[in-house]
Amino acid sequence: MSKFFKFKEMGTSYRIEFMAGLTTFLAMAYILFVNPSTLALDGIEALPEGVTRIDKGAVFTATAVAAAVGTLIMGLFAKYPIALAPGMGLNAFFAYTVVLGFGIPWETALAGVLASGLIFIVLTVTGLRTMIIDAIPGNLKLAVGAGIGLFIAFIGFQNAGIVQNSDATLVQLGDLTAGPTLLAVFGIIVSVILLAVGLKGGIFYGMVLTSLMGILTGLIDPPSGLGGIVSPAPSVAPTFGAALTHFGDIFTIQMLVVILTFLFVDFFDTAGTLVAVATQAGFMKDNKLPRANRALFSDSAATVVGAVVGTSTTTSYIESTAGVGAGGRTGFASVVTAGFFLLALFFSPLLAVVTAEVTAPALIIVGVLMASTLKSIDWDEFEIAVPAFFTIAAMPLTYSIATGIAIGFIFYPITMILKGRSKEIHPIMYFLFVIFVLYFIFLA
Repeated sequence: MSKFFKFKEMGTSYRIEFMAGLTTFLAMAYILFVNPSTLALDGIEALPEGVTRIDKGAVFTATAVAAAVGTLIMGLFAKYPIALAPGMGLNAFFAYTVVLGFGIPWETALAGVLASGLIFIVLTVTGLRTMIIDAIPGNLKLAVGAGIGLFIAFIGFQNAGIVQNSDATLVQLGDLTAGPTLLAVFGIIVSVILLAVGLKGGIFYGMVLTSLMGILTGLIDPPSGLGGIVSPAPSVAPTFGAALTHFGDIFTIQMLVVILTFLFVDFFDTAGTLVAVATQAGFMKDNKLPRANRALFSDSAATVVGAVVGTSTTTSYIESTAGVGAGGRTGFASVVTAGFFLLALFFSPLLAVVTAEVTAPALIIVGVLMASTLKSIDWDEFEIAVPAFFTIAAMPLTYSIATGIAIGFIFYPITMILKGRSKEIHPIMYFLFVIFVLYFIFLA
């Protein structure tokens, strides 16, 4: 094992790698509870006609399995200390835009995730994935990340009851005296404090403390004995294979846009995470990542596995930097993280105490972290600022990540051409311009 992962060459040991793997797991363990809550549309009472609610227990198991398999492939095949799990933002797009907004059944949405994963594998093996990543302007990549951050935070504020519907102004301040809302506010404050003092896994620990506070105040029912904490893993039967049986339903213009969005967001989620983690760990050589295709393949394979089992797009997690900060330098750290995800399968009863008010602070904090890309956008260039702003603003205001991307990608070539910078536009951007114009025609 030591020779396989080259411990001596990387200046590490079993103990260091184990602690790094555990640190990464704790930093991203929140996804085990946030993902089922998001995909099951917790807090949403009325669903579109013909749409059913995905089984929360099955999603919990699918989340853990997808994370374990993806992280294990990354550790053994690419040999990097990078963990994977269903991505934040991508799960919100799946639940709130595709299922709730478009009224597409979750089974068909899973088929879209599967299609995007299969396309990822082809693009990775052929080397086209890197070319497409390079074709999208950097400023639009940053805008998409920030817009998703605002969208996720908005969902968090809604689930917390901090903002609520208003017939006059669309949204307004919620009832801050309500117990569940006060619990969510407590969770936000605790999470902010933990992260501000630099505690790794602050989001996860914030959820734990918020759940405990909810139990102590009677807002959340406590687990009943050992069976309320530990039990066999929930069955994935309600979701397993749904992506395969509904694959024939994806051949529509609307699903084409959905699949393109899955592709686009995961493209840059993964690329950005790989570069960030590799830079921190010192893996980059001549500004390139060794074994990059293996890392990208791991991500693609994890998405396919996750879709078949029953969860949204699986992607590399920036929380892996926590493990690298703890000394992780090899794929063995990922193997350890994968092991903890499998162990977590037996703690599904805790889903009952992790309510929407408990996960809301996690959504808001993740939104804050994702919005940090705003600082790197070239706001002084009007032809860049317009599509970037429209992308960012449209996501929370239209309650759709796809719509935000579509508006931004339509305005980008227009403003660039009018500014006399048409030569800087990659041909792929013109193709996307046509696709997104057709998207709005279809919606109309």
